[in-house]
Amino acid sequence: MHQRQPDDPEIALLEREGEVTLMIDGDQAMQAWERELMCLSSDLLCQFGSTFLEVGLGLGISALRIAGNPHTHRHVVIEKYRKVIDLFQECNPSPPSALEIVHADFFDYLHELETESFDGIFFDPHLPKELREDEVLWQEIVPQLVRTLKKGGALIPCFSSYPILRWQFIPFFDRVVVDKVAFNAYRTTNYMAYNTGDAFIQQFIKMR
Repeated sequence: MHQRQPDDPEIALLEREGEVTLMIDGDQAMQAWERELMCLSSDLLCQFGSTFLEVGLGLGISALRIAGNPHTHRHVVIEKYRKVIDLFQECNPSPPSALEIVHADFFDYLHELETESFDGIFFDPHLPKELREDEVLWQEIVPQLVRTLKKGGALIPCFSSYPILRWQFIPFFDRVVVDKVAFNAYRTTNYMAYNTGDAFIQQFIKMR
């Protein structure tokens, strides 16, 4: 059996000196400086249709952007951790009506989703390093993601600070579009290669 995300990590929302950080087991899972990149990623995804899936809620920036797009009919977000959902709902008591948050482990929930049921997927769960590097796991999971996409749909993973295609997705898609966007992270950010520079948003498109 594959290793999974921790079941009960320590989760906290830190707000200090103008910085907002979602912490999971001591790691910076997401920070509010990402807003511009998240919104751009969301807008790119929304060009592919009206029904979307998102894996990982984080601070909910992309969830609100996608669900709030006037053309979005339905946006389903899968989030493993109840505390992350509670923090989001405390900060956003009146989210867009198109938003549906599912409290579940995406490794299991993907198998329950109908084939070709989404126009686009935004993929940004907080995963430990050993899961991010588990090639066998990705060979199992990515085909499930592709299965839920309609022909012509796209999967957009979280932006990268490296101009390198996400190896997890390359074998399963025929077309990739990359957008380069300048960014400025917090001085305290430790999960980017640089605190300022270029980020790369990758659109993996299902052509058949």
